[in-house]
Amino acid sequence: MNAIPPLEAQDRPARLTVGVVGAGRVGPALAASLQLAGHRPVAVSGVSDASVRRAADLLPDVPLVTPAEVLARADLVLLTVPDDALAGLVRGLAETGAVRPGQLLVHTSGRYGAAVLDPATRAGALPLALHPAMTFTGTSVDVQRLAGCSFGVTAPDELRMAAEALVIEMGGEPEWIAESARPLYHAALAIGANHLVTLVAQSMELLRTAGVAAPDRMLGPLLGAALDNALRSGDAALTGPVARGDAGTVAAHVAELRRHAPGSVAGYLAMARTTADRALAHGLLKPELAEDLLVVLAGPAPDRPGNGPGDGPDEGSETGPDNGPHPDNNGPAGGDR
Repeated sequence: MNAIPPLEAQDRPARLTVGVVGAGRVGPALAASLQLAGHRPVAVSGVSDASVRRAADLLPDVPLVTPAEVLARADLVLLTVPDDALAGLVRGLAETGAVRPGQLLVHTSGRYGAAVLDPATRAGALPLALHPAMTFTGTSVDVQRLAGCSFGVTAPDELRMAAEALVIEMGGEPEWIAESARPLYHAALAIGANHLVTLVAQSMELLRTAGVAAPDRMLGPLLGAALDNALRSGDAALTGPVARGDAGTVAAHVAELRRHAPGSVAGYLAMARTTADRALAHGLLKPELAEDLLVVLAGPAPDRPGNGPGDGPDEGSETGPDNGPHPDNNGPAGGDR
């Protein structure tokens, strides 16, 4: 691999021209944020109608061109495509000669560090991995939300200051993540953000089934307090029937879910088992109460046909935001930005 030269101030313009490859939810927002810091977006590529609209809304008057043309015009290129498409894109750009020596090449995938950019690095690019730990809407509100947002930063040591400076210019807080730790870092964010959306959406559906007219209004204060307590106190913030060892209440929950939402039972049991394990480990759940509780939680998976009286066909499970290779997906866990 070619040695990466230090990014000396005198070797770079004070303000950079910025290009975006992949106008999903993240790329245009980051480019708009860099524009507020004095940099100049000059080109963007996008395929879907939604991508074109986002680019027009967040980067008005910036021309829509091919990925190769984006690299030809920009000093700093944001590669904001789905995780599964990133490696192939980088290889293709390097093989076709689109990468220019000295060009800053930034990807925003949570999964990968800087190594995924190796083909471009060998062509002389300066590789940076800057992952904003935030969910994106694809609207101008995202630019405001970047203020105080943590970024998972991975880059060669000689580019660390440049990477952190870009994050700070976008209003973010750089958090250094080792190359080898990127998959674990990404998994942690997926558990915390993507799964949270699934749980909240499922909770709202169940409340509607129970007759609650405005489940969002009911859940807002409760979930806000729970999140704040969890961030402050970790497992010590656990409350509810599992943490208390109320086996009868948990059994009633399972029975009602079997009747009204059999597809949600497997998730309830899995989360309750994990909650019980953590409550036991931290001394919140008394061992003498845990035995009956664990018997309830050890029942057969209820959302398969024939597992018990009244069980219907498997209705599937709720999922969080898809992080697969759709051009408009995004979230802390990755996707086309």
